Amino acid sequence: MAAPNQIAYTNKRVLDRYLALEQPADKVMATYIWIDGTGENVRAKTRTLDSIPKSPKDLPIWNYDGSSTYQADGSNSDIYLHPCAIYRDPFLLGNNILVLCETYRHNGKPTESNHRKSCAEVMDRAKDQHPWFGLEQEYTLLDQDLHPFGWPKNGFPGPQGPYYCGVGANKVFGRDIVEAHYKACLYAGVMICGTNAEVMPAQWEFQVGPAEGVKMADDMWVARYLLHRVAEDFGVVVTLDPKPVPGNWNGAGAHTNFSTTAMREENGIIEIEKAITKLSKQHIRHIKAYDPHEGKDNERRLTGHHETSSIHDFSAGVANRGCSVRIPRQVAEEKKGYLEDRRPSSNCDPYSVSEVLVRTMCLDE
Repeated sequence: MAAPNQIAYTNKRVLDRYLALEQPADKVMATYIWIDGTGENVRAKTRTLDSIPKSPKDLPIWNYDGSSTYQADGSNSDIYLHPCAIYRDPFLLGNNILVLCETYRHNGKPTESNHRKSCAEVMDRAKDQHPWFGLEQEYTLLDQDLHPFGWPKNGFPGPQGPYYCGVGANKVFGRDIVEAHYKACLYAGVMICGTNAEVMPAQWEFQVGPAEGVKMADDMWVARYLLHRVAEDFGVVVTLDPKPVPGNWNGAGAHTNFSTTAMREENGIIEIEKAITKLSKQHIRHIKAYDPHEGKDNERRLTGHHETSSIHDFSAGVANRGCSVRIPRQVAEEKKGYLEDRRPSSNCDPYSVSEVLVRTMCLDE
């Protein structure tokens, strides 16, 4: 039997013949993407449109079987997909599109994993402060046996040290996937702004932003979809687990950079310090919002070791990666800019993270 990556390679060679077929000019393949009941995984399915949509309002509301996505009972299983953002499809090309959707129940109420609706409402309330976000998404590549990609099958690689931003076949694993994902994001219209190899081998990071309001979270969810979809083509698995390998290995986070107009202006450091004081008084609230299981996933990661703070205590500092909230050195020197919240886990919902940051720092809730 062929190895999984060989199967993927063979299938793609054959698939190219069919993707090259001419597509009718009046037909569009629209892949609807949504967040399932886990709050951290995405699902997708595709339909044909008879015209090119100019905005999400031009797209039909669709439905799916919520009993198969942890979102409904079999006796009343229809969940509705409401289109909210359109992206170019880097896999099917042409006029074909990706459609990010919100999920709603039969009674018109959002599903439990639909945090976009409340996030958008909060962003609208704070729009006069122009909140900007940038999110650093860490993730780990695995073989299909769920063993870290490129690691020895019966042991461990050498200790951490040479892998961060590393170069060389003995230091980085999976660069093909990383670069393919980067190009796919740029083609789709995602505001990806960088990528790098991380401290643990087979662990990587990409950054989305800066973007205002709900845009960053929209782009991040689509970037996650693209990451899983690209890795699928290579026969590799992506995990967003915040501590994929126990022991003396770095975990994975989603460090979130935040600023308002006042923070970005001259002497904005004063506003940044005020914001940190507000965050210090809402530590538990933020920890609960920073992973899908209200802090239980982050307990494995936020230990006070491996460039993390303790989940139990709030801390802040300049250029200190062991703090809950970090002020970058350049920001401290220029006395304006942004702050970095290092607590969100890699499997966080960026809608929940950005919403609670605005509620605390902009709306004083």
